[in-house]
Amino acid sequence: MTTSRRITFAFHSFIAFFLLAQLTGCQTSTSYTSIQTGVSAVPVPSEVNTSLHLKRDSLSAPDIEKELGKLFMVTEGKASYYADRFHGRLTANGERFNMHDLTAAHKSLPFGSMVRVTNLSNGKKVLVRINDRGPYIKGRIIDLSLEAAKEIDLLKKGVTNVRIEVYEGESKTS
Repeated sequence: MTTSRRITFAFHSFIAFFLLAQLTGCQTSTSYTSIQTGVSAVPVPSEVNTSLHLKRDSLSAPDIEKELGKLFMVTEGKASYYADRFHGRLTANGERFNMHDLTAAHKSLPFGSMVRVTNLSNGKKVLVRINDRGPYIKGRIIDLSLEAAKEIDLLKKGVTNVRIEVYEGESKTS
């Protein structure tokens, strides 16, 4: 190798190593803090209202508003689900994705938002918590965890029309 080739090789190796170190550093923490507020972006397990997860969607309209706050957005579109490939990976809010939890991904809703998802073809409903970003496929408005997809019979079709109702409860994970 000539000297100029060695220098070029060393430079490219350094850049590749530097970029790899930067990218791996992005996923070393399971807790993130908002720069603006200094508030942790990942709820402490005691802050997550587990009673909502156990109830599935047994709450009637007046009860759900009492529990979650006022309804502030309703929209309809296509839903899909994600599972095995992402199980155990970090979600956009820094927690580990568990396909057996009632969670979902949305492009813009604040983390921690509680959303009632209704399958428009069969009327089945599920209450999920937003903890990730997505879906990244055009025309879809929400990606559900495997467990949430089971609740509304989405597994066989894979994609279905849904209505999402977002409640303005006090989110501790904005």
